[in-house]
Amino acid sequence: MLEYDDARSGSFAPLSDVPEDKFVVLGLITTKSPPLESVKFLTQRVTEASRYIPLKRLGLSPQCGFASSIIGNKIAPEDQRRKLELVVQTTHELWG
Repeated sequence: MLEYDDARSGSFAPLSDVPEDKFVVLGLITTKSPPLESVKFLTQRVTEASRYIPLKRLGLSPQCGFASSIIGNKIAPEDQRRKLELVVQTTHELWG
């Protein structure tokens, strides 16, 4: 599980060092704020990551969690649900 939900996370280049027997889950969906990422953006990011590791060894998820600090994140349960639905929608788009 690798968090890539902001520019600070850097490039996907380190994925080229992942052993061939490992599966990588990309935490591309932020849990820190309510705005929803687009399916197009997420598919582009996963496609970019697939230059370093095959698509069949990649997965998609929100980053860390919806309460990743002691006070939690200001994101309503409805927004959390929408982000989880986005994971499902995007994975259907990418992996069928």
